[in-house]
Amino acid sequence: MISAICAARKGSEVVILERNEKVGKKLFITGKGRCNLTNASPVQNHMDHTVRNGKFLFGAHKVFDSSSCIEFFEDLGVALKTERGNRVFPVSDKSSDVIKALSDELKRLQVRIFYNERVQALQTEGQKIVAVVTDKKTYTDVDYLILATGGITYPATGSTGDGYRLAKSCGHTVVEPLPSLCDLSVREDVVSLKGISLKNVTGSVVLPSGKTVFSEFGEMLFTDKGIGGPIALTASAKLCREQIRGYRFCIDLKPALDEETLDRRLIRDFDEQTNKALKNVLGGVTLHGLVPYVLRQSKIAGERAANSIAKEERKKLVLSLKNLSFTLDGLDGKERAVITSGGVSVAEINPKTMQSKLTSNLAFAGEIIDVDAMTGGYNLQIAFETGFVAGSNVPTEEL
Repeated sequence: MISAICAARKGSEVVILERNEKVGKKLFITGKGRCNLTNASPVQNHMDHTVRNGKFLFGAHKVFDSSSCIEFFEDLGVALKTERGNRVFPVSDKSSDVIKALSDELKRLQVRIFYNERVQALQTEGQKIVAVVTDKKTYTDVDYLILATGGITYPATGSTGDGYRLAKSCGHTVVEPLPSLCDLSVREDVVSLKGISLKNVTGSVVLPSGKTVFSEFGEMLFTDKGIGGPIALTASAKLCREQIRGYRFCIDLKPALDEETLDRRLIRDFDEQTNKALKNVLGGVTLHGLVPYVLRQSKIAGERAANSIAKEERKKLVLSLKNLSFTLDGLDGKERAVITSGGVSVAEINPKTMQSKLTSNLAFAGEIIDVDAMTGGYNLQIAFETGFVAGSNVPTEEL
């Protein structure tokens, strides 16, 4: 939509071929329906939060940074606010307001949108696209084409990987698309833990060799299949290209306390609640819902009296509290992943224009490109800025 707006503002006659029954279907669900448009922070921060090919985006960041993005939407009449972590949302907390603003501008610019029309093939002659074939008709009056089809995640919104197939037909290399920013699945049965939310914990991913390949302090929650929340999303983004099945996900429930300090805390609690069952005493150290799992990992019966716990058993409890461990079974599938990692190789795209280096009248925008970032508004910023650059660089003269 932004590509179409920018191209139309330059005077081009623009048509959007939309495979869905309406525009902005994936935008509608972003930010849990609130639409985290961008992150109000300097360019370097956006670069730092980009997982793959951040340098490719440097030029686009300069042309259409977060400030430009904010100004763009405010000019369309969308009132914005900045929340914790510099995340920018509509004041209304409604993604539908963002979609309506874009739709109204497309209408004002007389951009035609053909709905429920899926592109099936691109016809080329030499290094130029001469026709676009859809499931309804063949368009032969193609001066310039921008592929902005999204990735493979949340396929119910239309992101089923069509763009990769079309890019390949023009000779482009596609880096394997994989789900990113998603939950982590574990082998253990964690249904009883579902819904438990943890704050101020450290989550780590550990190789079978004992080497830690990821560690982050923050928030997480348990899902019916494993681990969700910010820590899990970050881990998935950084490790989505590794075979993590069999790795361990370890949670330090008390990162502010070293093992000796935590041991002294247990001794104090046990002394103060001598005859109480261990499972009840541990509820003062961690969430009650986690106690059964801590006890199971420690191999200690929760019905035992606190004063019956020996020193070595106490060490096992400390280990469990500092290292509650689960076996990873992989990433949650593409159906619920926030973003796609992978896509059209940036080596084959001009970063100043988003134009293909292989096909003269083809450009790319958004998630189809092999760039992805962390949560916090960074991925939508990438979509908007690459869309802006691609649309702004559509040649005004006939190719």
